[in-house]
Amino acid sequence: MTHGTAPLVVVSGPSGVGKSTVVARALELDPRIWLSVSATTRAPRAGEQDGREYFFVSDEEFDRLVSNDGLLEWAAFAGHRYGTPSAPVRDHRESGAPVLLEIEVQGARQVRQRVPGALLVFLAPPSWEILEGRLTGRGTESTEAVQRRLAAAAEELAAQGEFDVVLVNADVDECARSLLAWASDPSPADGGGTPASE
Repeated sequence: MTHGTAPLVVVSGPSGVGKSTVVARALELDPRIWLSVSATTRAPRAGEQDGREYFFVSDEEFDRLVSNDGLLEWAAFAGHRYGTPSAPVRDHRESGAPVLLEIEVQGARQVRQRVPGALLVFLAPPSWEILEGRLTGRGTESTEAVQRRLAAAAEELAAQGEFDVVLVNADVDECARSLLAWASDPSPADGGGTPASE
């Protein structure tokens, strides 16, 4: 991490583990933290606003961001592309605001390459059975889609050893407070979570 800049904390984990819920609670507990807004090529859904949930951009604009090195990371998912704009992350860190990225595992790997000082936090479920129950209990997807999500979740869980910290999301408040402890002091000496190497 560049001297004089605030921490960059990447939160990742499998679908259904509760990333958005934990991050939202962390932001409530500490409004100083800035959550990065991703750019996407998909169309806005009902109720979504440009610049709040996502920056909605054309394929051409996304290509321009990629070619101009304007994204910290990006990935394709379900026929659309998603990425983290670099400039707002840099600006907020330089102003002293800790920055959170809530992104997928492959995006976290890219951030590790681009920002070696970033802290990578993996949210894990209390058990595979609980995660499976969350993914199958939604009732909004076909059996085939659920099976794809489960297969992806198993792959993502296998990657948790690549992360600096693993937090088990058994309790949202507790998990959010642990995340904040690492965001405010991302050194391994902090007791806010479990180093992935242990």
